[in-house]
Amino acid sequence: MPLLMQAATQTGAESPFQFPLAFTLVYVVGFIAAVSIGSIAWYNSKRPAGWESKKRPDFVPEVEKEDNPGLGGN
Repeated sequence: MPLLMQAATQTGAESPFQFPLAFTLVYVVGFIAAVSIGSIAWYNSKRPAGWESKKRPDFVPEVEKEDNPGLGGN
């Protein structure tokens, strides 16, 4: 019996190659979050050529520009 199969049967596992559901959920949730945050950032950025006159979707929050971003309030 191969070593991997032998170890799996000794630990009582049903299948030696059980795919972890938690990893899949983390990747799916992370992908959805990345697409959502990226879409909001894209809509709040300067519009690409040809998109300047397009209306902002209602679900995208308005973000005000700062004169000195990242420099703090001093």
